[in-house]
Amino acid sequence: MKKIILTVTTALVLAACATNPVTGRKSLSLVSNAELMPTAFTQYSKVLKEGKVITGTTDAKMIQTVGDRLKYAADKYYAEKGLSAQLQGYQWQFTLLQSNEVNAWCMPGGKVAVYSGILPITKDATGLAVVLGHEIGHALAGHSAEQASQQMAAQGIGQIVGGSLSNSNYAAAFEKLYPVGAQVGLLNYSRKMELDADVTGLYLMAMAGYDPSQAIPFWERMSAKGGSAGAAEFLSTHPSDATRISTIKQALPTAIAYYNASPYKGK
Repeated sequence: MKKIILTVTTALVLAACATNPVTGRKSLSLVSNAELMPTAFTQYSKVLKEGKVITGTTDAKMIQTVGDRLKYAADKYYAEKGLSAQLQGYQWQFTLLQSNEVNAWCMPGGKVAVYSGILPITKDATGLAVVLGHEIGHALAGHSAEQASQQMAAQGIGQIVGGSLSNSNYAAAFEKLYPVGAQVGLLNYSRKMELDADVTGLYLMAMAGYDPSQAIPFWERMSAKGGSAGAAEFLSTHPSDATRISTIKQALPTAIAYYNASPYKGK
């Protein structure tokens, strides 16, 4: 019986794959972004309630503008691929939080937070687009769902086979990824996920009319700040500088083509 369950489970896991439509990377998908969204929205509300939200400033307006352009890019790309249904239920929101942390993140469903501590490194809208494109790339690629799927596969083989996973299972897995508080954005994404988000973000920022070649100077600035506590945490699970820059350089020709075709180019 155990052998049968293991065989069936293995088959289910192999069949449960999702594909990032931007990069083509495949991942385990026992739970979808849509199933995580209700918990994500609740957690996001808690973060905003407990944090200090900045509104009306030049920086806050810049974050909204860059976010809106990246949202446009994602909507347009997914529509052109016939995949708009994958963005159904997204409730995009872009918030600036007062904090010395060098951080930004995007939850499933488009809930984005930027900590003011990262702005001296982003410097301008293009640098911010590198960061937001990367973080939105994590959400669009379903990396949180992938991690939750991995947790469920490890902890609930019998539940997976029985089809009895419940909302409480999703919430428990999600809360391990997004604990409310200062560490909410410091997710332990794998390096493969990070590189996947790098490329996704590079293409998104280009589609949104931000020069993708500026991604390399941004990551160089971030690396130079790596000795500080905040930057070190932000970079802790990221690929090496050489690997990241090599990956970005390989993706740049495609990104530049998107940039040249963007209606936002030069704006």
